[in-house]
Amino acid sequence: MPTITAIEKQKRGRRANLHLDGEYALSLRLDLITTAHLAVGSELPQAQRQELEAEDQRQGAIEAALRLLAAGPRSERDLRERLSRRRGYRDEAVDAAVERMRELGYLNDAAFARFWVESRQAGTPRSRRALAFELSRKGVGREQLDAALEGVSDAEAAYDAAQRRRRALRGVDKQTFERRLGTFLNSRGFGYGVARAAIQRCWAEVNGEPGDD
Repeated sequence: MPTITAIEKQKRGRRANLHLDGEYALSLRLDLITTAHLAVGSELPQAQRQELEAEDQRQGAIEAALRLLAAGPRSERDLRERLSRRRGYRDEAVDAAVERMRELGYLNDAAFARFWVESRQAGTPRSRRALAFELSRKGVGREQLDAALEGVSDAEAAYDAAQRRRRALRGVDKQTFERRLGTFLNSRGFGYGVARAAIQRCWAEVNGEPGDD
């Protein structure tokens, strides 16, 4: 039976390295070591070791999820990818963390989609198509995506985006104004007709000219 021969607290964090039979074997949270009553000279069966490592992963994933969501809302898929690919947590630990975040009300794709649309439109407005593409890449489902985009008008969003951008185009001729603003609106996903209407409206406002019908 493997026996604990040393428990060395790590310099950073609340963790310790455990040595079994004279060799480093694993690291665990200090609270788990205390709860399990582990000490030098204690035997550590393989089954208990696996349980402790799984619980260590579970608690670590939950804490990491809390930190990530404290920085800002995320979709479930985004959270899963960050915990597994970037943080290295096992699937079981990630599942546990996601379930806990749901229970706490911190993980909700519908709320995330609404937040994403609102923040995007408050910054540099995008078209419905661009927003839908971004949300789908985040793993948001069609139903939540459609609900979040309800009420978003491409015409209004294009004009809002163009109005903000036109300040940087003061003094340029009409052709340059239309070209640069058209490129900008196109990069935000707006179609030709919607972009052209917004550009004409902005040009008319800047120069005091009547806009085209």
